[in-house]
Amino acid sequence: MLLLVACILGALIGSFLNVVIYRMPLMMERAWEDEIAVAQDKEPVERARFNLVVPRSRCGNCGHMITALENVPVISWIALRGRCSACGTRISARYPCVEIVTALLFFACAWQFGPTLQAAAAMVFCAVLVALTGIDLDTQLLPDQLTLPLLWLGLLLNIGGLFARLPDAVIGAAAGYLVLWSVYWLFKLVTGREGMGYGDFKLLGALGAWFGWQAVPMLLLVSAVVGSVIGIAILVVQKKGRQTAIAFGPYLALAGLITLFFGPQLQLLPLAL
Repeated sequence: MLLLVACILGALIGSFLNVVIYRMPLMMERAWEDEIAVAQDKEPVERARFNLVVPRSRCGNCGHMITALENVPVISWIALRGRCSACGTRISARYPCVEIVTALLFFACAWQFGPTLQAAAAMVFCAVLVALTGIDLDTQLLPDQLTLPLLWLGLLLNIGGLFARLPDAVIGAAAGYLVLWSVYWLFKLVTGREGMGYGDFKLLGALGAWFGWQAVPMLLLVSAVVGSVIGIAILVVQKKGRQTAIAFGPYLALAGLITLFFGPQLQLLPLAL
């Protein structure tokens, strides 16, 4: 029953994460425009309310309001054959994919940790990483509204040593941030270009806050290896040059998920070898 509930909850949360992935960058863009207007002594543009709740979801092509029956995770997309019921415009397959991935991750959290606070915390962790991955893939942004709460939540949970000892978590947060910060400035000094964004520093800092400083080397290794392999494959398939920017956040997120479920085994691997 726990696994079934976790799976259903994950699908529902995944549906909401689709909204977060689409709307949060637009909300940030509007906030930046308002800040620029204020800095230039202009009045911000009057707009209708737009946040994660308002307005209701609608078709981007015809404006058809999505009904409750059309918003059932995965099932509605299949029933509609991936198209808007009003105008027939194709609905991206990413929507059910996000819902399925989130459902599977929640299932894995329930399976791994059982009916515990660890399971609930792990589900929140997974949900935030899914949202960050989608946003970074779309915009190459990792919003502070997600990375910083993730960092603080990791520290707060580890007051009781839920995933790591608190001293290790504090050092992990600092080490995660400073490692990529150092790489960023070294790369910039050598090449004159920016190799990554500040959001990547904050995300690795958040992962360090959850799992402690001991996990930071493994997080870096996994994300770098996976990112290099997939990045090179993308450049080859799309026939793009080495100057092409590639989001690094998804690979950090993947490393975080691997550490969540297999961290102890991975840390013991060098000793076994």
